[in-house]
Amino acid sequence: MALAQTKHCTEDDYYNLPEDVRAELVDGQLIYNQAAPSTIHQMILSELHTVINNYIKSKGGSCRVFPAPFAVELCTNRKAIVEPDISIICDRSKLTDHGCAGAPDWIIEIVSPGNPGHDYIRKLNLYADSGVREYWIVDPRIEKIFVYYLEETDFQIRTYTFQDKVKANIYRDLWIDFGQLDL
Repeated sequence: MALAQTKHCTEDDYYNLPEDVRAELVDGQLIYNQAAPSTIHQMILSELHTVINNYIKSKGGSCRVFPAPFAVELCTNRKAIVEPDISIICDRSKLTDHGCAGAPDWIIEIVSPGNPGHDYIRKLNLYADSGVREYWIVDPRIEKIFVYYLEETDFQIRTYTFQDKVKANIYRDLWIDFGQLDL
């Protein structure tokens, strides 16, 4: 009996998907995001995007904030094009017509109930391998924020609740008070 063959997908396959199809390319496989984000997911995304963008603008910073869908092509030994919920890119030379080529400085993922392992395991490893400086996992189901900060070669982790002020480590004075967000 012959084994089923899995098609190995390429960047061209990813970039030639119809505009209304959301997917990520990891290890030659397209991972489709089939479910629409929940209301709480979109509220968190909107609030965080606004707070971070307003902070950067108030400081005259050069970083840019991009909400999903926004393609990020990671440079690792594993071929990956992902669409983080929020990407903060400070090196504008990484910006392309397709999105970002290289590791953003800070990525925020808001966990979807259908596939939490994708954010907690697969993406954590991809982001660590590619040099993302800071990675937040925001989990609305348990109302926790896991902050991974890259120190030398290892992520250091801190855990917060939706009632805490959370320090953005890539900035000296940015704290996000989750208790004050309109969630």
